[in-house]
Amino acid sequence: MTSVRMPDELLQRLDTTATRLRRSKGWIINDAVREYLEREELRQRRDEETREALSELDAGQVVDGDEVLAWIDSWGSKNEREPSR
Repeated sequence: MTSVRMPDELLQRLDTTATRLRRSKGWIINDAVREYLEREELRQRRDEETREALSELDAGQVVDGDEVLAWIDSWGSKNEREPSR
């Protein structure tokens, strides 16, 4: 169990919202914390992926844009290309 301190104004807004939604304050707090954590985890994954992509770019591990477009254009044709590596 965890206790949370919050300013009176925020607590009043929480009470009002809980009444309007017919939900408990605990339910709203749990939902808000879950959404916050999911957003932070997504932000962290994006940051990690960006760092990895920049490292690959610095190492010269890139595919020419024209090659990518040619590969996409070949989708569904008899001469469908393998993706460039």
